Amino acid sequence: MMAIGIGCRRGASAQAIVAIVREALAQVWLPDEPAGLFSIEQKRDEPGLVAAAQALGLPLDFFPAEALRAVEDRIATRSSRAEILLGVASVSEAAALAGAGGDAGLVLPRIARDGATCAIARGRGR
Repeated sequence: MMAIGIGCRRGASAQAIVAIVREALAQVWLPDEPAGLFSIEQKRDEPGLVAAAQALGLPLDFFPAEALRAVEDRIATRSSRAEILLGVASVSEAAALAGAGGDAGLVLPRIARDGATCAIARGRGR
């Protein structure tokens, strides 16, 4: 499965999140490949993120900060903002890696726009 990690600022719009996910998918997605959205637990109640998942028709799952810290050795981009606010070096890249599983690697490092970030990972077997 392809794991799409999402980070966003508080109040980010669903439209901004949908746009960045679509931009990322256009670069790496194989149409027959299942995909899911992943983020940090602290974003569970973020309305734009929830609405974006619904608009995209993709499942949305959340990880505790500890799970994101566990994959920090494989991220490509550190976020000082995420470190200060959430205690993790990355949200989108780490969530993608955690969502894709133990052997996952980034296929699209973090892209950022309009208060949202997106990264994509998949298991190395694909």
